Amino acid sequence: MKTIEEQFYDYAVVPVVVLEDAKDALPLAEALTEGGLSCAEVTFRTEAAEESIRLMSEKYPDMLVGAGTVLTTEQIDRAVGAGAKFIVSPGFDPEIVDYCLERKIPVFPGCITPSEVAQAAKRGMKVIKFFPAEQAGGIARIKAMAAPYTMMKFMPTGGISVDNLKSYLEYDKILCCGGSWMVKGDMIKKGEFDKIRQLTKEAVELAASIRK
Repeated sequence: MKTIEEQFYDYAVVPVVVLEDAKDALPLAEALTEGGLSCAEVTFRTEAAEESIRLMSEKYPDMLVGAGTVLTTEQIDRAVGAGAKFIVSPGFDPEIVDYCLERKIPVFPGCITPSEVAQAAKRGMKVIKFFPAEQAGGIARIKAMAAPYTMMKFMPTGGISVDNLKSYLEYDKILCCGGSWMVKGDMIKKGEFDKIRQLTKEAVELAASIRK
């Protein structure tokens, strides 16, 4: 059984999803899976997030479904109760991180400063989110921070697209990239799941060509 980190590396791209209506969860999961990415970070920004995670996890038990934009321990409990296999937070919140670590829940907090990376390293963490990636300095900043923290791998999210994916995935300290270009909210609302499937397939092919 592969670890979550190993699965992230294999996928290379993790779709970051905002679902406004839980009815879209299963068609989206089907489109992503058929496109070659059986994984999703469902952001906890909407009322539909918890039910969406539950539906996706029940119908697609092998799919790597997690909760993103988690801001409270109560959201952690709800997400995990619904079937989330990992937790992502936008920033480094010691309460969130420690709550997950104590319960052996995989957690990937957002870090953009050496001080935040130091807090993660101090807790024995080996993988962190880098958010918002492009706005915070992109791959150049990641390389600068990775130099003293040689054990750390990064999951950049924010502003990543087909245009800059190569610059990230070529660097050996990048575990995977979070992206929403293949699952934009308006596409989901319009029910354009064929388009999502195609964009997902193209993302998989692009990542494979970079990491060949």
